[in-house]
Amino acid sequence: MTDDAAEAVRAAIEGELRLLDPAVRASRAETLRLLDPEFTEVGASGRHYTYEVMAAELADHPGSSADGALYEPSDITGVLLAPGLVHLTYETRFEGRRARRSSLWRQRDDASGWRMYYHQGTPVPPDVP
Repeated sequence: MTDDAAEAVRAAIEGELRLLDPAVRASRAETLRLLDPEFTEVGASGRHYTYEVMAAELADHPGSSADGALYEPSDITGVLLAPGLVHLTYETRFEGRRARRSSLWRQRDDASGWRMYYHQGTPVPPDVP
């Protein structure tokens, strides 16, 4: 991996971890800094989210309270797919449930930095290793 690719992956992982932080999730301003205006998500619940919906609702979602359950990420890996586009995969545990996750992070030419463009969570049944 080149230095540029490693830096891009590092920046995307940093952003992903920030979006799992309850303080960031509870802040609409912080959420908007990390989500691309064209953001979409297919959640582990099967529900579809847009930028507008996520900006309005993330503070009320599970994992957004410092005194509540927290997402526990593991095995985060990433690859630079093209200049300005990083794909991350990882697994989370939350309240005893596991999900495999995939995110696309993109960097536009403006000064907005890396932002999550797409996210998908897939539940892992309890009997799957």
